[in-house]
Amino acid sequence: MSGGFNTPQLAAEVANAGGMGSFGFAYSAPDHINRVLRDTTALTDGPLNANFFIFPELKAPSPALLVEATQALGELPTPVRIEPSSLTAPYAPDLDAQLQAVWRHRPAVLTFHFGLPPERVVEQAHRQNIAVGVTATCLREAQDIARAGADFVVAQGWEAGGHRGSFDPSQADEELPVLALVRSLLDCLSIPIVAAGGMMDGRDIAAVLAAGATAAQLGTAFLCCDEAGTARAHREALREGEEETVFTSAFSGRPARGMRNTFIDAMADKSVLAFPQQNTLTGALRRWAASAGDVGFQSVWAGTGRCKIRSMPAAQLMATIERELSEAAIGL
Repeated sequence: MSGGFNTPQLAAEVANAGGMGSFGFAYSAPDHINRVLRDTTALTDGPLNANFFIFPELKAPSPALLVEATQALGELPTPVRIEPSSLTAPYAPDLDAQLQAVWRHRPAVLTFHFGLPPERVVEQAHRQNIAVGVTATCLREAQDIARAGADFVVAQGWEAGGHRGSFDPSQADEELPVLALVRSLLDCLSIPIVAAGGMMDGRDIAAVLAAGATAAQLGTAFLCCDEAGTARAHREALREGEEETVFTSAFSGRPARGMRNTFIDAMADKSVLAFPQQNTLTGALRRWAASAGDVGFQSVWAGTGRCKIRSMPAAQLMATIERELSEAAIGL
């Protein structure tokens, strides 16, 4: 399995090349999900994955915390005015409404991040022959996923870019690298394990397969593909930036790994709202930064293997990874 980032062209190229193109639909409106799945299925007969977040149920933030979080953003050196009035209930998309497009277009796989989907969702997916996967960062989460009837576990190593998929971010994170995580799950699970985190080439995939994973999921590796739709400044930061990748909760309210920048450093000791309220509050800032090409205030999510990123068409990258995997397998 290989990952993709929200363009029909990239997902289709990955699927046509023998992988599985993936979409992150966490914040997407139902109409957008329907349009993207429709357009992509017109471009490929290959398998697709639709990924969603399991959002927490939240009450409105306390007035004091809202003032603190808003002031922290207002002190940043940008022309953006942060408006707390943008933070209104409901604080997250309605999962059932989002999934209507999934039931209509029936992608091969449906995956979830941050916890278990409702039982009715798993049952509906299975009635439509859609496989269900859920992210785990430790053995306890993986066991819960298996008991919930999921078809596979996505074992997210500490190296992975983007949001950490822990069920409960208030609990201590075991911080397991992907190889250690895969090995820790093998003896306790009867369902397949898909390894995720830090993999950039065929040699990396060979290592997780040798450790016992059934498949591998890549994300950062595809961000500079021609079809990825990544903004120019974002691509340049990924290819040329010297900054390390670090975890921050400042953008969304949950830990996520991205390239260290001005925003992350400035917000290191500041108050933030709960997820996804903080994500809403920082929305205007992120939109301004994207339009201005200012990566200092963007969430440039990336895994620890970012320095190995390659710029080429997705089909060429897939062929290169396949060749590397074959060569690595011969050497094992």
